[in-house]
Amino acid sequence: MSQKYLVESPMQIKISFHKLIEKYEAMAKSDDEFLVMKANRVLNIANKNPLLKDGFSDFSLLEKYEKEIGVLLEDSFSEVLTQNEIKTASIPFENIIFNSSERFKKIISIAGKDFNPKIKNMPDDHKYIIACTIILKFLYGYDLNFKRPFFYEIPDVNGIMHYYKILYNADFTEITATDKAKPITQDDYEELLDNFDNLELWKEKFPPDSYVFKGFVISNIFDVTDDQSISNIKSSLISEAEHKDQTVLEDFNEVFRSLLGIKELNVGFSVYNSEEGVFEKVHGDNIASYLLNSEDHCNCIDTLCHDSYKFLLEENRLFSISDVNKFYKLSNGKAPQLKILKDQGIQSAIFAPIADENGLLGILELVSDKPKVLNSVNANKLVDVMPFIVAAVQRSKKEEDNLIEAIIQQKCTSIHSSVKWKFEKEAKRYLAEDMQGNQVSFNKIAFENVYPLYGQIDIKGSSIARNKATQQDLTLQLNAAKRIIEGALKWEQLPIYEQIIFQINSFLEDIVHHFQVDSEQQISNFFKNEITPLFVHMQKSNVLVQEIENYFEAINDNLNILYKHRKNYDDTITLINKKMASFLDAKQVDAQQMYPHFFERFKTDGVEHNMYIGESITKNDSFNPIYLYNLRLWQLQVMIEMENSYYQMQSEFPISLDVASMILVFNSPLTISFRMDEKQFDVDGTYNARYEIVKKRVDKAYIKGTKKRITEKGKITIVYSQREDEIEYLRYVKFLQSKNYLGDKVEILELQDLQAVTGLKAIRVNILYHKSEEDKEFYTYDDLMKEIKA
Repeated sequence: MSQKYLVESPMQIKISFHKLIEKYEAMAKSDDEFLVMKANRVLNIANKNPLLKDGFSDFSLLEKYEKEIGVLLEDSFSEVLTQNEIKTASIPFENIIFNSSERFKKIISIAGKDFNPKIKNMPDDHKYIIACTIILKFLYGYDLNFKRPFFYEIPDVNGIMHYYKILYNADFTEITATDKAKPITQDDYEELLDNFDNLELWKEKFPPDSYVFKGFVISNIFDVTDDQSISNIKSSLISEAEHKDQTVLEDFNEVFRSLLGIKELNVGFSVYNSEEGVFEKVHGDNIASYLLNSEDHCNCIDTLCHDSYKFLLEENRLFSISDVNKFYKLSNGKAPQLKILKDQGIQSAIFAPIADENGLLGILELVSDKPKVLNSVNANKLVDVMPFIVAAVQRSKKEEDNLIEAIIQQKCTSIHSSVKWKFEKEAKRYLAEDMQGNQVSFNKIAFENVYPLYGQIDIKGSSIARNKATQQDLTLQLNAAKRIIEGALKWEQLPIYEQIIFQINSFLEDIVHHFQVDSEQQISNFFKNEITPLFVHMQKSNVLVQEIENYFEAINDNLNILYKHRKNYDDTITLINKKMASFLDAKQVDAQQMYPHFFERFKTDGVEHNMYIGESITKNDSFNPIYLYNLRLWQLQVMIEMENSYYQMQSEFPISLDVASMILVFNSPLTISFRMDEKQFDVDGTYNARYEIVKKRVDKAYIKGTKKRITEKGKITIVYSQREDEIEYLRYVKFLQSKNYLGDKVEILELQDLQAVTGLKAIRVNILYHKSEEDKEFYTYDDLMKEIKA
């Protein structure tokens, strides 16, 4: 073998035993006659073969001098320890071994005739750079601390992979520079620090063959299969979380086989659902569960016998079954886990609880089709790996919890799909900064130059309707209380009863003639502080017991009030909001297909919605004003359809209420940003804030010079401020009149000035309705009401 078979290196390799020979030269001067005799024997060989001291680069000479080299290395490879020590003499980082202990030879022999040990963790393109780092340390004093563990992976007679760690003894080496070597400066060193993967730079600083490695190394090798198996289990758990493919799962099986030294071994998992008391399979990861076999889940008490249940679930202790058939017979087939294993051809098993301080998370299952190979003795090897299994399962559970939380977010407070891309981009930046240990905050999410669209379908007279419902409920409750007090007065002539009746009559009169904002609270406090305690006392005194029980049965337990007419009102508002929101959401699906835009809606006394459209939202260079005009027309049409839909289902609601629709047109683009504290978008800038002010106040605005609201039932109102907006929407009105969406009563109105807002106008048009989806007739609001009541 010649040097040309080695990969390119900055060092010429000269195998030499000069350092070892120098040790023996010193030993020859010892006062110990035995040492002197031993040294002279070695030196005699060295003197007869000066090439062994001078060194050689032709590796084929290793075979020629095999016997002589063996004599030189006798003390290093003690005959007494050769059957126990795993040791070689070699060239560092190369698969060239020229002397070894008998134990090493036996390990290689068992691995197979053609097996050639190769160093792991040593990519070929790294060998050159590693050699350079050694030169930097030995000759220039720059210690880069590039210490990595090097291993051999060698199978045993059963095909189980064993891991052997290599430790180099470099006492017998030296490195010298040739004329080709370039001086290495501090600047060179600092440049190399930032360019580990730049092989060409390393070659520039350390040209090939510019240094000479002279000597050899002794490799002390140790079987670290247990430690490496544990490390591989950790790595597998990490990679499993990232990949979860079949290859990774098979690797996971292999590392457990190496840890326990059992070829016929498979690994399974069962997840423990504490809320339902069941074991569950890990879905979607091709992970087997030998406790569940073909079932997706099963009750724990139906899966385990009493003792195994106690071991795993109550005491969180592992247990083993060394011979399934034997124990199956002993249990008369009554232990469910033994039957499950027997049905699968499993002959021995270990079940280890995966548990943390909060209790059981799952079960690690090791099974084999060979009896006795898994038992209570080798089960103890799992003690060292279980903390990593627990950590992985905790991480997996947290990931699952996060997914569940994400679903909740999607259902409840989700970020709209049109703008989600920007949140994801910022989240990735945040995560990258955080992982680097930097102080980081979530940057402002903003979209510039977007056009706003706002609309609402509002319940007309909702405050009046609620007050009426409240008055009706309070009147019913006051009269019910009054009847009981009058009955009590007949039973017992107490002046206080007369005073309470007087108070009730006063409240009844106030409800009819002087009902104010605080009237409801005053009367509620009266019931709470005076009537309820009195009625409880009367019950205990067996006075009018049945009448008082009837009174309390009519009272809502949660609200502590009579809740009849107010419930009808609240239910109606809830149903209206739900139906209208669902209608709008369904229509939005189609609108997003036309052109992506931001959309959000709110339920109040009716349903409001915001839309924003523009280039910065879509991210693509595709926006054109035609999409804005299209969305405005779509909004107007859908608002009319929504009113139609409402009146078609009005009869389904507990009480009959009217609605009125309004659209606000804002001509200029603005900037919106996401407010983290309120979890919603809002407009930016003082000028843009004018838009928000108008939104909040316009539906309560009056027609200029009157006390009439701008919104009116049976009509849709379009509020604007610019002449071009008026022209645009009148075109839309004319188009929708041609489709029988709108009637012919078109009004152009001026609005009373709002606080800090002047010059608003409105187009108001009567809506044409259908009595049902199938009805082809068109009605004004008044005509529709007549038809409905007819």
